[in-house]
Amino acid sequence: MPSTIEQLHRERSGQRFAVVLIDVRENAERVAAWVKAKGVTPPALLDRDGAVTAAYRVTATPTVVLIGRDGGMIARAIGPRAWNDGLARRLLDLLVGAP
Repeated sequence: MPSTIEQLHRERSGQRFAVVLIDVRENAERVAAWVKAKGVTPPALLDRDGAVTAAYRVTATPTVVLIGRDGGMIARAIGPRAWNDGLARRLLDLLVGAP
């Protein structure tokens, strides 16, 4: 998952679109080591108490949640996805407006 999410982050950063990684109940050291090993550049936040996971009904990992400006969930995808394919790009263009 990080490779296509990473690509989206690099391509769309600053275009009314943000990628934020949320780690579920792991310690900061382990997450920092993973981020460094994978070369991940989007911010990685810790959900230590599971509040974010519960709010967006995350039941498995990886889960990608598209969140609107109001904080409400627009869509959710469970499992790996090709976020750099044509269909995903068109969906994101519709949701945030074409760059």
